Amino acid sequence: MIKINENYKKLQASYLFSDIAKRVAAFQKENPDKEVIKMGIGDVTLPLADVCLKAFHKGVDDLADKATFKGYGPEQGYDFLRSAIAEHDFQSRGADISADEVFVSDGAKCDTGNFQELFSSDAVIAVPDPVYPVYVDTNVMAGRSGDFVNGRYSRFIYLDSTESNNYVPDLPKEKADVIYLCFPNNPTGATATKEQLKKWVDYAKENRSLILFDAAYECFIRNPELPKSIFEIPGADEVAVEFRSFSKTAGFTGVRCGFTVVPKKCKVYDADGNPASLHAMWNRRHTTKFNGASYPVQCAAAACYTPEGQAQIKEKTDYYLGNAALIKKAIVDLGYSCTGGDNSPYVWVNTKTDSWAFFDRLLHECGIVCTPGSGFGSCGQGYVRFSAFNSRENTQKAMEKLSKLLK
Repeated sequence: MIKINENYKKLQASYLFSDIAKRVAAFQKENPDKEVIKMGIGDVTLPLADVCLKAFHKGVDDLADKATFKGYGPEQGYDFLRSAIAEHDFQSRGADISADEVFVSDGAKCDTGNFQELFSSDAVIAVPDPVYPVYVDTNVMAGRSGDFVNGRYSRFIYLDSTESNNYVPDLPKEKADVIYLCFPNNPTGATATKEQLKKWVDYAKENRSLILFDAAYECFIRNPELPKSIFEIPGADEVAVEFRSFSKTAGFTGVRCGFTVVPKKCKVYDADGNPASLHAMWNRRHTTKFNGASYPVQCAAAACYTPEGQAQIKEKTDYYLGNAALIKKAIVDLGYSCTGGDNSPYVWVNTKTDSWAFFDRLLHECGIVCTPGSGFGSCGQGYVRFSAFNSRENTQKAMEKLSKLLK
């Protein structure tokens, strides 16, 4: 008899965004004439930058010519993209990252979910609360969670991120083996300073821990004092891995491309305490289970690093930040406290009521879709997340409806 992985039975309900989609679909079925403005999921709405589109087309054309045709490419990514990433995203900011420490993939979600495969089943996991659900659910599937009691898994260390600490969690008193951090944060929109990240790097060194740093939203940082990479912190290359994505940076949500940086200095340990190369382990996993992002997609991603590409991408992320500013202003004018909205495309709002109740009220009375904060963890109860990924017209219309309802 084929038996299931019993850990799947510990997963709570459905995946958050699937649950939202079902509720919205049911509402639209019952109200086919009502307009719905979706400000929940972080999916881009603007078309690809022209320079990326041209490179995409050229990549496809290369496959139509015998002289330039490409079959299987290197699983880690083509050197032209890996070198561009290392130079522009890291070396330009003083981070000593080389091209062969970059692993190109089909997106940061996949990599953040898959990376936990490298660790023992009894590894102690620390996750922020609220948190991007993928960090939690993939470790539940792997059997590291323990039982679900009073809204939390018994074997996880939860890093409370609340208004009292400006949504940047404090160091845990317990010893964590693997620590998930995300800045600019999803869902709260909070950012972390170099001084705050240095505390985590020092903690990881002291405890021989590993930081899994999700920097998927770094392109929205406009404050020059804020770090865009954890590798801007001295010594982080010994204790951290960084995940990045072209989804929000360049609108690649439908194209699919991201990358993970695994420094060669970064060590993990076997059962006897002997050091092992994390870079070598991820390379082995990557080459075994992944066959590489497509050549045209990588051509389009590399175009992001040209001067023309940088300008076009900034124009698009500026547009979304303009939407975020509109959302934040409307929320503040209504007397609600919030974070995010600058250096981040998300606005995290204290609703003063139940998250799902607020979600349902906005959906049924305004046709506005947000994301209930309780879906990100117990510290998210009473909050909702608004996404700036929409048109300016829809954003303005949604805020007008919201203001009319909540006044």
